[in-house]
Amino acid sequence: MSKADNMLAILWLLKTGKRCTAKQLAEELEIHVRTVYRYIDALCASGVPIIADSGHNGGYSLPAHFGAAPLTFDPDEQKALAHAAVFAREAGYPFGDALNRAVHKLKLYASDEQRERLSRHARGVEVIHAPAAAAQADLLQQLEVATAEAETLCMDYQKGYGLVTEMRRIDPYGLVFWKNRWYVVGYCRLRSEVRSFRVDRIRALSGSGERFERPANFSAREFLLAGLQTDPAGAEYATVRVSGREQALNDLCSHWYFAQALAERKPTEALFRIERQSLFTMGASFLLAYGMAIRVEEPAELLERLATCAGELQRHYAGGLAPRA
Repeated sequence: MSKADNMLAILWLLKTGKRCTAKQLAEELEIHVRTVYRYIDALCASGVPIIADSGHNGGYSLPAHFGAAPLTFDPDEQKALAHAAVFAREAGYPFGDALNRAVHKLKLYASDEQRERLSRHARGVEVIHAPAAAAQADLLQQLEVATAEAETLCMDYQKGYGLVTEMRRIDPYGLVFWKNRWYVVGYCRLRSEVRSFRVDRIRALSGSGERFERPANFSAREFLLAGLQTDPAGAEYATVRVSGREQALNDLCSHWYFAQALAERKPTEALFRIERQSLFTMGASFLLAYGMAIRVEEPAELLERLATCAGELQRHYAGGLAPRA
C-alpha cells in the first residue's frame, strides 16, 4: 500500500480504542517497525493527537473524543461520492484520478457487505457525455491551480472558429461548467475588463509568476449567466406565444434561454416575454431546433423570421442534393 494508505490504516486500527504497540501495527500492516515510527511522527505533525504511553502496557492510542471524528462515511455519503466520481469523470473534471482514488479507499476499508452495496449503487448511475480531450484536462488543472493561488496567466486564445490566436494575460477568478463546456472567468489585461473564455479554445497556457487580488464575493457563475442573459437598459420586449405538445413545451420552458422569460404556462401553450433583439437572432435559432413539435403563434414578425431562417437552411443544403458530374 502507499504511504497515505498505511497512515490511514494506522488511524483505523487506533480508532478501535485498543492500545497498539509499534510492533503490533507493523505486523498488522506487514511493514517495518521503523516505518511505523515515521508514519506516527507524520500523523502527529499533521495534527492527529496520538497518545504514546511507555512501559510494559504502553503503546499508541487516540483520545476518547477523537472517536467522533469523521474518519468514516455513512452508506449514503459513500454512495454520493461514488456517483459524484461518475459525473465528474464524464464532465471532464480535471482531478478525476484523485476522486477515483478516494472512492477506491472507501472500498479498501469497507467490509465485504459494504463494498457490494457500494458497487450496486455505483452501477445504477451512468452518464453519457462527450469525452473531454486529455489536453483540456491539463489546461483545467493549470487554471484551477492558478485560480487558487491567484497567479496571472498568459494564454494563446483562438477567437471564434478561425485559426488566428491572440495572446492574452488574464487573472483567473474561477472555472464554470456550462452547457457541456468549461469556461474560465477572469480579468483580461488586454481588454481591461472581466471576460469569460472557452477552455477548449485555449491553445497554450503558462504562468507569469505575478500575483493578483481576486475581488471579494465575486461569483464566476453569476458573471457568466449575466452575460448570457443580458438585459440592456431601454430594451424592447416582445410577447411570444407558443403552442405544442405538452412534453415539448416542458422541454422548451426548461431551456435556459426561455426559462427566465416564462410569463404564463398552460398544458399546451406557453407565453414568454423576451428581449426583441436576442429573440430574432438567438431565440429564433433555438425555436427551430424543436421542429414541428411546437408552433409559434405570435408575434407575426417572429413567424416571418423563422420562415426566413428555414428557407435559408433549405437553400444551404439543397445544393448537396444536386447530382454530381
